[in-house]
Amino acid sequence: MSGRDPDRRRALLDAADRVIRREGPEASMASIAAEAGITKPILYRHFGDKSGLYQALANRHVRTVVSLLRPEFDRDRTDLRSRARSTITAYLDMIAANLNLYRFLFHRAGAEDSRTHSQMTAIVRSLGEELGAVIAAESAVPDPVRAQVLGHAFVGMVQATGDWWLEHPEVDRAEVVEGLVSVVVATMSATLPR
Repeated sequence: MSGRDPDRRRALLDAADRVIRREGPEASMASIAAEAGITKPILYRHFGDKSGLYQALANRHVRTVVSLLRPEFDRDRTDLRSRARSTITAYLDMIAANLNLYRFLFHRAGAEDSRTHSQMTAIVRSLGEELGAVIAAESAVPDPVRAQVLGHAFVGMVQATGDWWLEHPEVDRAEVVEGLVSVVVATMSATLPR
């Protein structure tokens, strides 16, 4: 909310992060308020409501995801296989290292709050658009519509596979990465002009 102390707001989000990382997606608003040393009504007052807190957390962490993946998308002078591998590895490493936070934002908050769900969907869509633009700009796929289709397909594939992999920790990450890279490379190879 405007007019609130940004340092206090940051401290409250830090408290929410600590609780979510510790307790997982079932973290309660009461636990977050207790961690911050305040009551739930005061916590809500800083963010408007529970939805406001969810959205503030989403905004905070989405910037991190985008800043991590964007340089991988934009790498110059590396072959497609290496770029795909580094981007997918960065994404899987990030969700594995922040498992509770990822599940809280993408599953719990999105399921409980339609505005947060819409925001998370928009983020995934924007990554697909950005990747589609990279594919089109490099003339890898001359048709801009097809480039967008592929950008969204690749982002959705990696996200869905990442969700599956988090539920199957016995599967080696390198195996998951190479499987996804093979699909990306095969698809792009089949799409390139002969």
